[in-house]
Amino acid sequence: MSGISQQLASRVLDLAPRVSKKSLALVPDKLKLDLLSKLLNLMLKPQIEQAELDFLKGKWAAISVADIGLQFQLSFDGQLILCHQQQADVTFTANVPELLLVAAGKEDPDTLFFQRKLLIDGDTELGLEVKNLLLGIELDSLPKGAKLAIEKLAVTLQTLQQYQ
Repeated sequence: MSGISQQLASRVLDLAPRVSKKSLALVPDKLKLDLLSKLLNLMLKPQIEQAELDFLKGKWAAISVADIGLQFQLSFDGQLILCHQQQADVTFTANVPELLLVAAGKEDPDTLFFQRKLLIDGDTELGLEVKNLLLGIELDSLPKGAKLAIEKLAVTLQTLQQYQ
């Protein structure tokens, strides 16, 4: 690993969240919530059909992606409901790299939790149920393009992290 490679990797890993945060700030909140809702309902369709999300009825889980300033709350009432400004029973906080690696199956959320890279505040029992639900999501349930993008981004991220 050369010093230039390390500098470039650090620069990319530092710059990407800032660019993403500024780009996301331009997208109206309603559009972000609608897109996330459609994606999550698609990803969790098998779990929804098998009533595995019933534990979320009347409860709210907040997701905070700290490095890009994305925050929302979700609940379940036959389908996932996403909103802002709802009081959450449990809050998950992490950065994009960690969430991307978990989504790609390349990192274990428990490891991230013990490394303090995934924070869970509030109702820990509900938090464990949500975490276990997310672990059960199959990447294959995503549209081919989304699955490929997640896999490629995760590999790229791991490569950049090796140079740091």
